Amino acid sequence: MNRLLTIIFALIFSVMTPVTISAAQDENDGGDFKAKEIIFEHLGDRYGWEVPFNHHKSIPLPIIVWASDGMHVFSSARLEHGAEYVDGNVRFKIATEGDYKGKVVEIKENGEISKPFDISITKNVLAIFFTFIIVILCVLPLGKWYKEKGYTAARGFKGALEALYEFIYVALIKATLKEQAHRFAPYLLTVFMFIFVANLMGLVVVFPGGANLTGNIAITLVLAVITFLVTNIFGTKHYWKEILWPDVPLWLKFPLPIMPIIEIFGMFTKPAALTVRLFANMMGGHIIVISLTLIIFIFAKMGVAALSGATVVSMIFQIFMLLIDVLVSFIQAYVFTMLSTIFISLAQEHEHEEHEKKITENNVATPATAK
Repeated sequence: MNRLLTIIFALIFSVMTPVTISAAQDENDGGDFKAKEIIFEHLGDRYGWEVPFNHHKSIPLPIIVWASDGMHVFSSARLEHGAEYVDGNVRFKIATEGDYKGKVVEIKENGEISKPFDISITKNVLAIFFTFIIVILCVLPLGKWYKEKGYTAARGFKGALEALYEFIYVALIKATLKEQAHRFAPYLLTVFMFIFVANLMGLVVVFPGGANLTGNIAITLVLAVITFLVTNIFGTKHYWKEILWPDVPLWLKFPLPIMPIIEIFGMFTKPAALTVRLFANMMGGHIIVISLTLIIFIFAKMGVAALSGATVVSMIFQIFMLLIDVLVSFIQAYVFTMLSTIFISLAQEHEHEEHEKKITENNVATPATAK
Protein backbone atom coordinates (compact mmCIF):
# COMPACT_ATOMS: atom_id res chain seq x y z
CA MET A 1 0.00 0.00 0.00
CA ASN A 2 2.79 2.42 0.87
CA ARG A 3 4.57 1.59 -2.39
CA LEU A 4 1.36 2.26 -4.34
CA LEU A 5 0.91 5.66 -2.69
CA THR A 6 4.53 6.52 -3.43
CA ILE A 7 4.05 5.68 -7.12
CA ILE A 8 0.82 7.73 -7.29
CA PHE A 9 2.44 10.82 -5.73
CA ALA A 10 5.50 10.44 -7.96
CA LEU A 11 3.29 10.35 -11.04
CA ILE A 12 1.36 13.40 -9.87
CA PHE A 13 4.57 15.38 -9.27
CA SER A 14 6.16 14.25 -12.54
CA VAL A 15 3.10 15.31 -14.52
CA MET A 16 2.20 18.49 -12.66
CA THR A 17 5.67 19.97 -12.17
CA PRO A 18 6.36 20.68 -15.89
CA VAL A 19 2.84 22.07 -16.31
CA THR A 20 3.25 24.33 -13.29
CA ILE A 21 6.70 25.49 -14.44
CA SER A 22 5.32 26.38 -17.85
CA ALA A 23 2.34 28.20 -16.35
CA ALA A 24 4.58 30.07 -13.93
CA GLN A 25 6.92 31.19 -16.71
CA ASP A 26 3.98 32.36 -18.83
CA GLU A 27 2.63 34.33 -15.89
CA ASN A 28 5.92 36.02 -15.09
CA ASP A 29 6.71 36.78 -18.72
CA GLY A 30 3.55 38.85 -18.91
CA GLY A 31 4.74 41.40 -16.36
CA ASP A 32 4.45 41.93 -12.62
CA PHE A 33 2.94 39.09 -10.66
CA LYS A 34 -0.18 40.35 -8.86
CA ALA A 35 -1.25 37.67 -6.40
CA LYS A 36 -4.17 39.61 -4.91
CA GLU A 37 -5.80 40.21 -8.30
CA ILE A 38 -5.33 36.58 -9.30
CA ILE A 39 -6.95 35.30 -6.08
CA PHE A 40 -10.04 37.50 -6.30
CA GLU A 41 -10.37 37.00 -10.05
CA HIS A 42 -10.41 33.25 -9.51
CA LEU A 43 -12.93 33.43 -6.65
CA GLY A 44 -15.23 35.96 -8.29
CA ASP A 45 -18.06 35.41 -10.74
CA ARG A 46 -17.35 35.54 -14.47
CA TYR A 47 -19.21 35.68 -17.78
CA GLY A 48 -17.28 32.65 -19.06
CA TRP A 49 -16.13 29.36 -17.57
CA GLU A 50 -12.35 29.15 -17.70
CA VAL A 51 -10.69 26.10 -19.24
CA PRO A 52 -8.47 24.09 -16.82
CA PHE A 53 -4.70 24.76 -17.17
CA ASN A 54 -5.39 27.56 -19.66
CA HIS A 55 -7.18 30.56 -18.18
CA HIS A 56 -6.59 32.57 -21.33
CA LYS A 57 -9.50 30.64 -22.88
CA SER A 58 -12.97 30.15 -21.49
CA ILE A 59 -16.24 28.43 -22.33
CA PRO A 60 -18.56 31.24 -23.50
CA LEU A 61 -21.85 31.79 -21.67
CA PRO A 62 -24.93 33.78 -22.75
CA ILE A 63 -25.03 37.45 -21.79
CA ILE A 64 -28.57 38.78 -21.33
CA VAL A 65 -28.88 42.51 -20.61
CA TRP A 66 -31.61 45.12 -20.83
CA ALA A 67 -29.98 48.27 -22.21
CA SER A 68 -31.40 51.69 -23.06
CA ASP A 69 -32.92 50.43 -26.33
CA GLY A 70 -34.21 47.06 -25.09
CA MET A 71 -32.99 43.53 -24.50
CA HIS A 72 -29.74 42.18 -25.96
CA VAL A 73 -28.62 38.55 -25.99
CA PHE A 74 -25.16 37.54 -27.20
CA SER A 75 -22.20 35.31 -26.36
CA SER A 76 -19.62 36.32 -23.78
CA ALA A 77 -16.94 35.39 -26.32
CA ARG A 78 -17.60 38.75 -28.02
CA LEU A 79 -16.32 40.59 -24.92
CA GLU A 80 -13.22 38.53 -24.14
CA HIS A 81 -9.82 40.19 -23.62
CA GLY A 82 -11.26 43.72 -23.39
CA ALA A 83 -13.09 43.61 -26.71
CA GLU A 84 -16.16 45.77 -27.39
CA TYR A 85 -19.32 44.45 -29.03
CA VAL A 86 -21.67 46.63 -31.09
CA ASP A 87 -25.27 45.43 -31.18
CA GLY A 88 -27.44 47.84 -33.13
CA ASN A 89 -26.79 51.33 -31.79
CA VAL A 90 -25.35 50.16 -28.48
CA ARG A 91 -21.78 49.21 -27.56
CA PHE A 92 -20.98 46.83 -24.74
CA LYS A 93 -17.80 45.86 -22.92
CA ILE A 94 -16.68 44.41 -19.60
CA ALA A 95 -15.47 47.21 -17.34
CA THR A 96 -11.89 46.87 -16.11
CA GLU A 97 -12.05 49.58 -13.45
CA GLY A 98 -14.42 51.73 -11.48
CA ASP A 99 -17.61 50.80 -9.66
CA TYR A 100 -18.66 48.36 -12.39
CA LYS A 101 -15.38 46.47 -12.64
CA GLY A 102 -15.92 42.97 -14.03
CA LYS A 103 -19.49 43.75 -15.12
CA VAL A 104 -21.00 44.32 -18.56
CA VAL A 105 -21.52 48.04 -19.17
CA GLU A 106 -23.18 50.04 -21.91
CA ILE A 107 -21.13 52.73 -23.69
CA LYS A 108 -23.30 55.58 -24.93
CA GLU A 109 -22.52 57.90 -27.89
CA ASN A 110 -21.19 60.64 -25.61
CA GLY A 111 -18.78 58.16 -23.96
CA GLU A 112 -20.82 57.85 -20.79
CA ILE A 113 -20.79 54.42 -19.17
CA SER A 114 -23.87 52.93 -17.52
CA LYS A 115 -24.74 49.50 -16.19
CA PRO A 116 -27.70 47.79 -17.91
CA PHE A 117 -30.11 45.46 -16.12
CA ASP A 118 -28.11 42.23 -16.16
CA ILE A 119 -29.66 38.73 -16.01
CA SER A 120 -26.81 36.92 -17.73
CA ILE A 121 -26.06 33.23 -17.22
CA THR A 122 -22.75 33.68 -15.41
CA LYS A 123 -20.44 31.02 -14.05
CA ASN A 124 -22.14 30.99 -10.64
CA VAL A 125 -25.63 30.90 -12.15
CA LEU A 126 -24.72 27.90 -14.30
CA ALA A 127 -23.08 26.25 -11.29
CA ILE A 128 -26.36 26.61 -9.35
CA PHE A 129 -28.15 24.72 -12.14
CA PHE A 130 -25.51 21.97 -12.08
CA THR A 131 -25.81 21.72 -8.29
CA PHE A 132 -29.61 21.42 -8.48
CA ILE A 133 -29.30 18.68 -11.09
CA ILE A 134 -26.84 16.71 -8.95
CA VAL A 135 -29.05 17.06 -5.86
CA ILE A 136 -32.07 15.83 -7.82
CA LEU A 137 -30.07 12.91 -9.22
CA CYS A 138 -29.11 11.98 -5.66
CA VAL A 139 -32.65 12.19 -4.27
CA LEU A 140 -34.88 10.70 -6.99
CA PRO A 141 -33.15 7.28 -7.29
CA LEU A 142 -33.48 6.76 -3.54
CA GLY A 143 -37.15 7.73 -3.64
CA LYS A 144 -37.69 5.32 -6.55
CA TRP A 145 -36.01 2.56 -4.53
CA TYR A 146 -38.39 3.07 -1.60
CA LYS A 147 -41.38 3.18 -3.94
CA GLU A 148 -40.50 -0.09 -5.64
CA LYS A 149 -38.94 -2.09 -2.77
CA GLY A 150 -40.41 -0.50 0.33
CA TYR A 151 -38.23 0.33 3.31
CA THR A 152 -35.61 -2.27 2.57
CA ALA A 153 -31.98 -1.31 3.01
CA ALA A 154 -30.44 0.22 -0.11
CA ARG A 155 -26.96 -0.73 -1.24
CA GLY A 156 -23.99 1.04 -2.76
CA PHE A 157 -24.29 4.76 -3.39
CA LYS A 158 -28.00 4.76 -2.49
CA GLY A 159 -27.13 3.15 0.86
CA ALA A 160 -24.55 5.85 1.57
CA LEU A 161 -27.12 8.56 0.78
CA GLU A 162 -29.70 6.84 2.97
CA ALA A 163 -27.25 6.77 5.88
CA LEU A 164 -26.50 10.47 5.35
CA TYR A 165 -30.17 11.45 5.22
CA GLU A 166 -30.93 9.28 8.26
CA PHE A 167 -28.14 10.92 10.23
CA ILE A 168 -29.29 14.46 9.42
CA TYR A 169 -32.98 13.73 9.96
CA VAL A 170 -32.87 11.57 13.10
CA ALA A 171 -29.86 13.02 14.92
CA LEU A 172 -30.53 16.67 14.09
CA ILE A 173 -33.94 17.58 12.69
CA LYS A 174 -36.16 15.14 14.58
CA ALA A 175 -34.15 15.47 17.80
CA THR A 176 -34.60 19.25 17.72
CA LEU A 177 -38.06 19.80 16.22
CA LYS A 178 -39.76 16.73 17.75
CA GLU A 179 -43.33 16.40 16.40
CA GLN A 180 -42.78 19.32 13.98
CA ALA A 181 -39.89 17.58 12.21
CA HIS A 182 -42.00 16.29 9.29
CA ARG A 183 -43.10 19.86 8.42
CA PHE A 184 -39.63 21.32 8.00
CA ALA A 185 -37.52 18.27 7.09
CA PRO A 186 -37.99 18.71 3.28
CA TYR A 187 -36.52 22.22 3.38
CA LEU A 188 -33.75 21.41 5.85
CA LEU A 189 -32.61 18.26 4.02
CA THR A 190 -32.69 20.12 0.70
CA VAL A 191 -30.62 23.04 1.96
CA PHE A 192 -28.12 20.60 3.52
CA MET A 193 -27.67 18.68 0.26
CA PHE A 194 -27.44 21.87 -1.81
CA ILE A 195 -24.71 23.38 0.38
CA PHE A 196 -22.83 20.08 0.67
CA VAL A 197 -22.84 19.45 -3.10
CA ALA A 198 -21.97 23.09 -3.86
CA ASN A 199 -19.04 22.92 -1.44
CA LEU A 200 -17.70 19.73 -3.03
CA MET A 201 -18.16 21.06 -6.57
CA GLY A 202 -16.11 24.10 -5.62
CA LEU A 203 -13.14 21.81 -4.91
CA VAL A 204 -13.22 20.23 -8.39
CA VAL A 205 -11.02 22.02 -10.90
CA VAL A 206 -12.45 20.49 -14.08
CA PHE A 207 -15.73 21.70 -15.60
CA PRO A 208 -18.49 21.67 -14.29
CA GLY A 209 -16.67 22.16 -10.98
CA GLY A 210 -14.60 25.07 -9.76
CA ALA A 211 -17.31 27.66 -9.12
CA ASN A 212 -17.06 29.42 -5.77
CA LEU A 213 -20.77 29.21 -4.95
CA THR A 214 -20.81 29.14 -1.15
CA GLY A 215 -17.87 31.57 -1.14
CA ASN A 216 -20.19 34.12 -2.78
CA ILE A 217 -21.96 36.17 -0.13
CA ALA A 218 -24.97 36.80 -2.39
CA ILE A 219 -25.73 33.06 -2.51
CA THR A 220 -25.26 32.49 1.22
CA LEU A 221 -27.45 35.54 1.86
CA VAL A 222 -30.28 34.07 -0.22
CA LEU A 223 -30.06 30.78 1.69
CA ALA A 224 -30.11 32.66 5.01
CA VAL A 225 -33.09 34.78 3.90
CA ILE A 226 -35.05 31.62 3.04
CA THR A 227 -34.37 30.29 6.55
CA PHE A 228 -35.43 33.70 7.93
CA LEU A 229 -38.72 33.55 6.01
CA VAL A 230 -39.47 29.96 7.01
CA THR A 231 -38.71 30.77 10.65
CA ASN A 232 -40.93 33.84 10.87
CA ILE A 233 -43.78 32.90 8.53
CA PHE A 234 -44.43 29.66 10.41
CA GLY A 235 -43.70 31.12 13.84
CA THR A 236 -46.28 30.51 16.57
CA LYS A 237 -48.28 33.15 18.46
CA HIS A 238 -46.09 32.58 21.49
CA TYR A 239 -42.98 33.27 19.39
CA TRP A 240 -44.34 36.63 18.19
CA LYS A 241 -45.58 37.48 21.67
CA GLU A 242 -42.08 36.95 23.07
CA ILE A 243 -40.71 39.30 20.41
CA LEU A 244 -43.28 42.09 20.52
CA TRP A 245 -44.28 41.84 24.19
CA PRO A 246 -41.70 39.67 26.01
CA ASP A 247 -42.19 38.40 29.55
CA VAL A 248 -39.98 41.01 31.26
CA PRO A 249 -40.66 43.86 33.74
CA LEU A 250 -43.03 46.47 32.32
CA TRP A 251 -40.48 49.30 32.45
CA LEU A 252 -38.40 47.41 29.85
CA LYS A 253 -41.36 47.46 27.43
CA PHE A 254 -43.15 50.72 28.16
CA PRO A 255 -42.90 53.66 27.54
CA LEU A 256 -39.59 52.87 25.82
CA PRO A 257 -39.81 49.48 24.01
CA ILE A 258 -36.26 48.48 24.88
CA MET A 259 -36.72 44.70 24.91
CA PRO A 260 -38.99 44.54 21.80
CA ILE A 261 -36.37 46.51 19.85
CA ILE A 262 -33.64 44.11 21.02
CA GLU A 263 -35.78 41.08 20.10
CA ILE A 264 -36.59 42.49 16.65
CA PHE A 265 -32.91 43.28 16.11
CA GLY A 266 -32.13 39.67 17.08
CA MET A 267 -34.46 38.42 14.34
CA PHE A 268 -32.15 39.95 11.74
CA THR A 269 -28.83 39.02 13.36
CA LYS A 270 -29.65 35.31 12.94
CA PRO A 271 -29.69 35.31 9.10
CA ALA A 272 -26.67 37.65 9.16
CA ALA A 273 -24.77 35.09 11.23
CA LEU A 274 -25.79 32.30 8.82
CA THR A 275 -24.67 34.37 5.84
CA VAL A 276 -21.26 35.39 7.13
CA ARG A 277 -20.40 32.06 8.78
CA LEU A 278 -20.83 29.97 5.61
CA PHE A 279 -19.35 32.61 3.29
CA ALA A 280 -16.26 33.32 5.41
CA ASN A 281 -15.38 29.68 6.07
CA MET A 282 -15.66 28.56 2.45
CA MET A 283 -13.97 31.68 1.08
CA GLY A 284 -11.10 31.24 3.54
CA GLY A 285 -10.55 27.63 2.49
CA HIS A 286 -10.37 28.57 -1.20
CA ILE A 287 -7.98 31.45 -0.50
CA ILE A 288 -5.59 29.12 1.38
CA VAL A 289 -5.48 26.60 -1.47
CA ILE A 290 -4.96 29.30 -4.11
CA SER A 291 -2.28 30.99 -2.00
CA LEU A 292 -0.39 27.70 -1.78
CA THR A 293 -0.55 27.49 -5.56
CA LEU A 294 0.74 31.04 -5.97
CA ILE A 295 3.85 30.17 -3.95
CA ILE A 296 4.95 28.23 -7.01
CA PHE A 297 4.68 31.33 -9.19
CA ILE A 298 6.65 33.38 -6.67
CA PHE A 299 9.52 30.87 -6.76
CA ALA A 300 9.44 30.76 -10.58
CA LYS A 301 11.94 33.64 -10.83
CA MET A 302 14.51 31.77 -8.71
CA GLY A 303 15.24 29.10 -11.26
CA VAL A 304 14.03 25.64 -12.19
CA ALA A 305 15.56 23.94 -9.11
CA ALA A 306 13.85 26.26 -6.63
CA LEU A 307 10.63 26.09 -8.62
CA SER A 308 10.62 22.29 -8.67
CA GLY A 309 11.15 22.09 -4.90
CA ALA A 310 8.48 24.71 -4.24
CA THR A 311 6.09 22.83 -6.53
CA VAL A 312 6.52 19.57 -4.63
CA VAL A 313 6.08 21.21 -1.20
CA SER A 314 3.16 23.31 -2.41
CA MET A 315 1.33 20.32 -3.89
CA ILE A 316 1.75 18.28 -0.71
CA PHE A 317 0.13 21.05 1.31
CA GLN A 318 -2.54 21.56 -1.37
CA ILE A 319 -3.53 17.89 -1.24
CA PHE A 320 -3.65 18.08 2.55
CA MET A 321 -5.80 21.25 2.47
CA LEU A 322 -8.14 19.77 -0.15
CA LEU A 323 -8.71 16.74 2.09
CA ILE A 324 -9.42 19.10 4.98
CA ASP A 325 -11.78 21.10 2.75
CA VAL A 326 -13.78 17.93 1.99
CA LEU A 327 -14.39 17.58 5.72
CA VAL A 328 -15.10 21.30 6.04
CA SER A 329 -17.62 21.03 3.19
CA PHE A 330 -19.66 18.58 5.24
CA ILE A 331 -19.18 20.47 8.51
CA GLN A 332 -20.34 23.81 7.07
CA ALA A 333 -23.40 22.23 5.45
CA TYR A 334 -24.19 20.53 8.77
CA VAL A 335 -23.67 23.73 10.80
CA PHE A 336 -25.91 25.78 8.49
CA THR A 337 -28.63 23.11 8.72
CA MET A 338 -28.20 22.81 12.49
CA LEU A 339 -28.52 26.57 13.08
CA SER A 340 -31.50 26.75 10.73
CA THR A 341 -33.14 23.90 12.66
CA ILE A 342 -32.51 25.62 15.99
CA PHE A 343 -33.88 28.96 14.74
CA ILE A 344 -37.01 27.24 13.42
CA SER A 345 -37.47 25.27 16.65
CA LEU A 346 -37.30 28.48 18.71
CA ALA A 347 -40.15 29.87 16.60
CA GLN A 348 -42.27 26.76 17.25
CA GLU A 349 -42.47 27.12 21.02
CA HIS A 350 -45.89 27.29 22.70
CA GLU A 351 -47.07 28.59 26.07
CA HIS A 352 -45.97 26.21 28.80
CA GLU A 353 -49.50 25.82 30.19
CA GLU A 354 -51.00 25.09 26.76
CA HIS A 355 -48.22 22.69 25.96
CA GLU A 356 -48.67 20.80 29.24
CA LYS A 357 -52.44 20.76 28.69
CA LYS A 358 -51.99 19.15 25.28
CA ILE A 359 -49.67 16.53 26.75
CA THR A 360 -52.22 15.77 29.51
CA GLU A 361 -55.06 15.47 27.00
CA ASN A 362 -53.00 13.13 24.85
CA ASN A 363 -52.15 10.95 27.85
CA VAL A 364 -55.83 10.74 28.85
CA ALA A 365 -56.98 9.98 25.29
CA THR A 366 -54.39 7.26 24.69
CA PRO A 367 -55.89 4.52 27.00
CA ALA A 368 -59.37 5.11 25.58
CA THR A 369 -58.08 4.81 22.05
CA ALA A 370 -56.17 1.68 22.91
CA LYS A 371 -59.33 0.01 24.27
